[in-house]
Amino acid sequence: MSLSRKRKKELRKLQNQAQKLWESQQVIVGEASHVAREASRQLGNYSREQVVPQVQETYGRYAAPYVDKGVAVSKQVVNKGIVPAAGAIVGSALSVWDAATDTRERLAAGRAPASIDWSDFAKRAEKYGNAASKKMAKRVNAVSIPAPKKSMSAGSVIAIVLGIAAAAGVLYAAWQTLRADDELWVADDPLRAPDA
Repeated sequence: MSLSRKRKKELRKLQNQAQKLWESQQVIVGEASHVAREASRQLGNYSREQVVPQVQETYGRYAAPYVDKGVAVSKQVVNKGIVPAAGAIVGSALSVWDAATDTRERLAAGRAPASIDWSDFAKRAEKYGNAASKKMAKRVNAVSIPAPKKSMSAGSVIAIVLGIAAAAGVLYAAWQTLRADDELWVADDPLRAPDA
């Protein structure tokens, strides 16, 4: 298929125009990427200078006292209730183990009593078990958990909600700025124009 000179000239002209258009698009894409990088940097600065200190200050004012109280109450419950109760249980178990070991050794040595009264043994074991349970219950109940003195006001709740909404807005704006846009297409070879 042979093209006339006029058609060849028009095709060359069209190819030159396409080349110029392609080069100008590459310049525009480069400028857009520069603007996106600068916006990302500015967003990071704003977040570091404005948002993070505000969130830390709000947390310190409203949430930190309650977290500190929770930690203090947990330590008190563990130190004054659970640890002593567990110690009593472990001590009782070890004393029962020692008694059983002693009895086993006497039986092995042939120094056992003539007859063992198993019902008396069961009654004493139940008595010691009940005593240990009561002692543990007293220690666990002895720990008093102080009630919080003041609840958060409506203004505090509104401030926290507004802070969260502001943080969400900043994150959404950052996501919109930095996400990959399907309409922007950058070629692998930025200086080569597409073939006509």
